[in-house]
Amino acid sequence: MRKITTSLVAAGLACVVLITTGCTSGRKVLFNGRDLTGWKLVLKDKTVDVHDVWSVKNGVVHCKGKPNGYMRTLDRYSNYKLHVEWRWADKPTNSGVLVHASGPDRVWPRCIENQLQAGSAGDFILIGKTGMKIGGKFYHDLNRQYITVPKKQASSEKPAGRWNRYDIECVGNTIRCYVNDVLQNEGLDATEDCGWICLQSEGSPIEFRNIYIEHVK
Repeated sequence: MRKITTSLVAAGLACVVLITTGCTSGRKVLFNGRDLTGWKLVLKDKTVDVHDVWSVKNGVVHCKGKPNGYMRTLDRYSNYKLHVEWRWADKPTNSGVLVHASGPDRVWPRCIENQLQAGSAGDFILIGKTGMKIGGKFYHDLNRQYITVPKKQASSEKPAGRWNRYDIECVGNTIRCYVNDVLQNEGLDATEDCGWICLQSEGSPIEFRNIYIEHVK
């Protein structure tokens, strides 16, 4: 049985309260289409103005992709379905959707990443010694900071300039990720079941829109 620390219990309770008060009515919009209210912007290079990397125009989040960093929700969430749409403004490179993120704001935080690297959307990356059972095998190595588990299907991504859909189900300790309606990966018995939701800056210009969650009991 996994040891559950006091801090994790406290974080879990916070998630339950947030999801109960904010999402029982159905959909909760995380990006209002006007500005980045409700998000914290984090960069590895502290000398760079975060607002030079992230901006909002015509209902779309524009991210320059450099330097590395992420925008994350101020609130922590559990038991939800996350919907995110993304497209590459130019050459597709790398990004990701981080769920159940926690701990200090650093590049990269403890979390489970749903990969957005071009050609690999649907991979899981276990970051910060997180763990999960995927395809009958439990991936968890306290000596490794990153563990990548490839997606199960051929790429279902669209070319640069076209919008893609990421639908990520986080229900209890199970995570399923769909790329343009194709189930690309599924993990069970995750070591995390609550935390921030983050969108990465990690490569080239990328755009996001229609970011919302729906509560799952």
